[in-house]
Amino acid sequence: MSAAQAAVATLRSQLVDGPDLGRAVRTSGPGDAARLDLARSARAELHGAGTLLQPLLDDPTVTDVLVNGAGDVWVDRGAGLERAEERVADPRALATRLATLAAQRLDDAVPVVDGRLPDGTRLHAVLAPVAAEGAHISLRTLRRRAFTLADLRGLGFLDATGEAVLHRLVEVRANVLVSGATGSGKTSLLASVLSLVPPDERIVVIEEAAELVPTHPHVVHLQVRRPNVQGAGGIGLDVLVRAAMRMRPDRLVLGECRGGEVREVLGALNTGHDGGWATVHANSADDVPARLAALGALAGMGPEVVALQARAAIDAVLHLRRDAAGRRVLGQVGVLTGDDGAVRCVPALQRDAAGVLRTAQGWEQLAAVLDRGSR
Repeated sequence: MSAAQAAVATLRSQLVDGPDLGRAVRTSGPGDAARLDLARSARAELHGAGTLLQPLLDDPTVTDVLVNGAGDVWVDRGAGLERAEERVADPRALATRLATLAAQRLDDAVPVVDGRLPDGTRLHAVLAPVAAEGAHISLRTLRRRAFTLADLRGLGFLDATGEAVLHRLVEVRANVLVSGATGSGKTSLLASVLSLVPPDERIVVIEEAAELVPTHPHVVHLQVRRPNVQGAGGIGLDVLVRAAMRMRPDRLVLGECRGGEVREVLGALNTGHDGGWATVHANSADDVPARLAALGALAGMGPEVVALQARAAIDAVLHLRRDAAGRRVLGQVGVLTGDDGAVRCVPALQRDAAGVLRTAQGWEQLAAVLDRGSR
């Protein structure tokens, strides 16, 4: 154990916090530089992920930090997972401490937890025997500011055509569904796009846990409340969508559509709530209709009803993926089409091998959306 770690352990044993923490550090003996290091270490131990992981979470390029049961650490800096040099000696003890910081319970009786650390980092942890190898910890960082579309273009996320299309989708108040696999950049793109919404409009965002941080002066966040240990008091996404519709939103946004709330979302977008956005997990744009049908079934909707509602409500589908280099990219802009009893997602813009979006089969339908109000 280093001198700094030993000092942090001493501070922890004194249960210092807030102003007392600063006073304890100032009176602990080391010089100014050492005091700053000690203060950072102490805050990481008392309020963050610890001296081992907090520097990774503070790295602006890192989006995810994962700890496996054996203690090995993996990070994602935007190009896929890579193994870090750090190693956690006792993942279970760390998971339990982080759950406490997130005001959640994690023990043998409640071996799975979702929560948020004081700095906004999203926490998911699983203990044995649910996780066969031992305690597993998943941490996702919270961006302090949204990327601009220019930032995303500089990162290779999209090209000039994609940037222009996104600007126009916001301007014409199109209803847009963002699809992609886990970690494909759906939240990052959505935060960037919502930053383009005029400042005199009200954005109401519904999420399981607040993650979207658009650069906008009027954003209202609604988040799920999980039931207590008796199974009572829970408030789900479907209830929040209905509540949001009564809050005079100019833009209704669902962070992720993953269950029966699809009924409320499609209903809202079909009843005058234009300019809405939502995200959905899907492996490809072609899979989006099937995903919507599966979610609709959870709400008691038949596939024909889902197809009719989706075609009427959704103007464009933005599908995100990772390219051969592991970078997050806008791979396709699609439109929903089909017969009365079915729906298909047809590409209107398709990313080619050079990373350029080219027009495809559904371009005319998308162009009609982008041309709204131009005449």
